[in-house]
Amino acid sequence: MSEHPIAARWRALRGGEGTGTRRAALIPYLTAGFPTPDISLEALRVVAGAGADFIEVGVPFSDPLADGPTIQRSTQAALDHGMTVARVLEQIHRAGLSIPVIVMTYLNPVLAFGLERFLREAAAAGVTGLLLTDFPAGADPALEGTVGASALALIRLIAPTTTADRLARAVRGASGFLYLISRLGVTGARDRVPADLSEHVARVRATCSLDLSAAVRAA
Repeated sequence: MSEHPIAARWRALRGGEGTGTRRAALIPYLTAGFPTPDISLEALRVVAGAGADFIEVGVPFSDPLADGPTIQRSTQAALDHGMTVARVLEQIHRAGLSIPVIVMTYLNPVLAFGLERFLREAAAAGVTGLLLTDFPAGADPALEGTVGASALALIRLIAPTTTADRLARAVRGASGFLYLISRLGVTGARDRVPADLSEHVARVRATCSLDLSAAVRAA
């Protein structure tokens, strides 16, 4: 069985692709369809060409409860341009990216599209991972099993308030990497990271061997 694209990318980053060095990953987030579908398509190719290691592609959703004003506005603009789950997958396919693509979305759009259909068509479009922002680990074992049996990695979110017991349960069945939320609240630009972020990272690393993506982003 061939190595999963996300695991292969992390291995290359840890080994520096033969250079003997390791570095952090650059993982930009783009709302699909913002500011327009055509520019959004070009943006995917531009960030990949500029050195992104992975790309997170956000699916526009009418109730982005975890996101602040910036992503809310980009999401609404994309919806106004007629972006749908199908059009997001089409755009990823057209982009023809050679780096792993993670779809970040809420559960509702995936269920409305059809879970198995989404997993099948997303994989065909070039998606390698799925991050469901409002889906707690263990909330639906059958759904998790379906994603786990697909070609897409099921990426877990870990919050600053996650207890030790909850953390152990949350990382069970996770794949690809862990998405570590660096602070409480919705997404949004900040001029500093939490003072205890390093301790938070160390606590999660001690629980799971997966790589970490710390959500420290101006979004």
